[in-house]
Amino acid sequence: MEDVLRLYARKLDPEEPVVCLDERPVVLREDARRGEPMAPGKLTRTDYEYVRCGTANIFCIVEPLTGRRLTFATANRKAPAFVRALRKVARRYRTARRIHLVMDNLNIHSRASVETVLGELDGHRLWRRFVVHYTPKHASWLDAAELEASLVSRECLGRRRISSLVDLISLVAACAGDARRSRRRVARADPGTGTDNRGAGGQVSLWPTGTRSSMRGRRTPTI
Repeated sequence: MEDVLRLYARKLDPEEPVVCLDERPVVLREDARRGEPMAPGKLTRTDYEYVRCGTANIFCIVEPLTGRRLTFATANRKAPAFVRALRKVARRYRTARRIHLVMDNLNIHSRASVETVLGELDGHRLWRRFVVHYTPKHASWLDAAELEASLVSRECLGRRRISSLVDLISLVAACAGDARRSRRRVARADPGTGTDNRGAGGQVSLWPTGTRSSMRGRRTPTI
C-alpha cells in the first residue's frame, strides 16, 4: 500500500509518468419490447424486460496528474486485449524513460501473459517499458483507474441499453475524447484528514473528502 501511495505523492515527471489501469465489465442488452417515445407531458417509457446480447469490457486507463485518458472498449479482457492496452500506453508515452503502471492482481496482469501473446523477445521488450505497482490484494480501490471506471459507468453508460460491441466502442471513444479535452485530474489528498487539492482543473479525489481515512481499514473511493 505504501508503495502506491508514495507513487501518487510524486510530482509530475514526463520522463516517468504514472498511469493507472483497470477493467470494467459490461453486459450488452437490447430492449425486449419497443418503448414509447417522449411526447408532450409524457416521459420516455422503456420496458423493464431486456434481451442479453453477451458481454464486453472497458479498459479504463488514466494518468491521474494530467487527466490524460486512453480508455477504450474491447470484446473481452483476455491476455491479447491486455497486451493491446499496454501497447496503447507505450505508444502514448513513447519518449518516457519508464512508465509507472498501477493495476490490481488480475491473473492476466503479468509478464507471462504478455510473453504468451507476443513471444518471449517482443513480450520482454514491451514489459520492460513499465515499472509495475500492484495494489494490495484487498485494496484494489487504491487504483485511481477505479475512479475512471466509476465515471465511465455514471457519465458514459448511464442507464442506457447497449446491444452491440460496435455501439459500445463508439460511445466509449466519444466519452473518452470529451474527458481528455476536459483534463479532469485525480486530486492527491491527505489520507489522515481527507482534505484534497482539488481546484479549477475539474479534479476528482482519490480519498473521501470531509472524512478521516484509516490506512489500515478499507475505504471505497468517492467522487
